[in-house]
Amino acid sequence: MAELVFWKMHGLGNDYILIDNRGGWLREEKLSQLAQKLCRRRFSIGADGLLLIYDSALADVKMRIFNADGSEAEMCGNGIRCLAKYCYESGVVNRSEMRIETLAGVKEVWLNVDKGRVKSVTVDMGSPEFRRERIPVVGEGDFIDEELKVNDEVFRATCLSLGNPHCVIFVEDVDSFPVEHYGPMIERSPLFPNRINVEFVQVVRRDLIKVRVWERGVGETLACGTGACASVVAGKILGKLDRECSVQLLGGELRVKYIDDRIFMSGPAETVYKGIIDLEGLV
Repeated sequence: MAELVFWKMHGLGNDYILIDNRGGWLREEKLSQLAQKLCRRRFSIGADGLLLIYDSALADVKMRIFNADGSEAEMCGNGIRCLAKYCYESGVVNRSEMRIETLAGVKEVWLNVDKGRVKSVTVDMGSPEFRRERIPVVGEGDFIDEELKVNDEVFRATCLSLGNPHCVIFVEDVDSFPVEHYGPMIERSPLFPNRINVEFVQVVRRDLIKVRVWERGVGETLACGTGACASVVAGKILGKLDRECSVQLLGGELRVKYIDDRIFMSGPAETVYKGIIDLEGLV
């Protein structure tokens, strides 16, 4: 097969190339390399990541996510909303409620549909994990409001996993904070053996925060769904935030609820265009 249809999609500017690979057109050993090639901006389609759909024995479909650097991610909040929209609008799943298998477990999603089009998606993101070995973070016990030394700077950080690892740091003014300077150093700190996503968070009110995200394997992105959720959870356990919170990211706003140790995230998903990839030499 020389050609394959793809959808270019985004959730608040966090953009993806989505390919339905239930037919097994893409070879496993080529997926990392393919993601790097297709996600390269200006020289290819360009995106923060590659989303792939597979059949699932546990759920309606299975989602896999590859970052722009070719590394595979466990979970992606913006990506799963895009994938759910694709599945509904292309007829893969003909229900407004579906279950999607990820490397972080099976996630349940609910679609807000108007005239056959998905306007927004709510995702049950599950429960946060604070144990260091499950994030992972070097050492023992939880890493909550602990000192994090980065060269000559010391931050107070809270680390947790939502199926993928996060380090949340509260700052006074997120707009002026040098994310591009500290983000990569924290991501690749020896403290985090699998690297880590980093959220820099400013509390505006107890029900409103502004967040900038340095994503593992990508760099600073316009939005990160799991990062938004991690920020709200960290804020709640530190006594800074309420259980329901609006999260303003560079690409727009998400709504996050942290209730009874479960996290629910709601936000939009958009289709930018549909195209055809020439697979010659790629797979």
